[in-house]
Amino acid sequence: MKNWGKFFRNLVIFILIIGITFYILLKDQDLLHIVNILSSVKIQFVLIGIAGMSIYVICEAINIGRTLKSLNEKSNFIQNIKYALIGFFFSSVTPAASGGQPMQIYYMHKDKIAISNSTVTLLINLTSMQIITISFALISLIFNYSYLNGVLITFFIIGILLNLSALILLLIGIFSKKMTNGLINIAIKVMKFFKIKNIEAKKEKLQKELTKYQDNADYIKGNKRLILKTILTTLIQFTAYYSITYWTYRALGFSQFNIMQIITMQSVLYATVSGIPSPGAVGVTEGAFIEIFKSVYPQEMMSSAVLLNRGINFYFLVIVSGIVTIINHIRSGKKENIV
Repeated sequence: MKNWGKFFRNLVIFILIIGITFYILLKDQDLLHIVNILSSVKIQFVLIGIAGMSIYVICEAINIGRTLKSLNEKSNFIQNIKYALIGFFFSSVTPAASGGQPMQIYYMHKDKIAISNSTVTLLINLTSMQIITISFALISLIFNYSYLNGVLITFFIIGILLNLSALILLLIGIFSKKMTNGLINIAIKVMKFFKIKNIEAKKEKLQKELTKYQDNADYIKGNKRLILKTILTTLIQFTAYYSITYWTYRALGFSQFNIMQIITMQSVLYATVSGIPSPGAVGVTEGAFIEIFKSVYPQEMMSSAVLLNRGINFYFLVIVSGIVTIINHIRSGKKENIV
């Protein structure tokens, strides 16, 4: 694949940002104290948090599999888990999560799933995620407005506006034939500008894919039950994801705040940092967590709370999804060599 050089560059930047974040987070802290706190966590709540992250991945796999099946594509549960993990990994290590869906489409295509069908599937999934993220955050803001300072309010507004803009573009992409035709024409003009060979053949192939995409999009639009199931599954997915912050809170021995309070605070945090274009919103998420949850944790526990929470709901899955992505890439490469 031609873009692996760009991927490794993004990965280096991602690791560098993580290093800087951890340095800022830990430079004035007593590391032995943090190690002691983390070594004394209640393991049962850590395991529940990991289970919550597993539910997050499983729900996405269910959504992907359900839509592919409705489009007469064959994929099993393990494959759908693989697509979910690949999407998470590339979204985490590329700016503004820009690499997730393209890489999912790429690996689905290698598994003989039509690009038109995988595109519709992922657009439906992403649209559902945007609907839940925006709705959850706006409702949660009512209960958590006092936890935001001026800077975080600004970031929250920017995050909501960016998510709303993305949602509008996704809806146009799914429902507007005129817009999708316009995108094909733009692609053809770009190819002509760069003097790419066989433009007419490529144009014909793109239009054929577009016709399939539009037919499938029309089918999805008429299948309101499928859309409703996708949104409900996504609601469960993000509730499980947001709840991880509560389980890490309990793992550190606290119980003053209830699960709904912590979930709504985490949903505001997620919306606040979701508009940040850095890979995985690394650095910004940790800083926003400290600000939003400063009334939840004592100051001396904050660094430990950040490390444990992000360790479970982000870094752990980055490692797991990275391993799955590498194994899948090696296996798919071997299959190509055999063929």
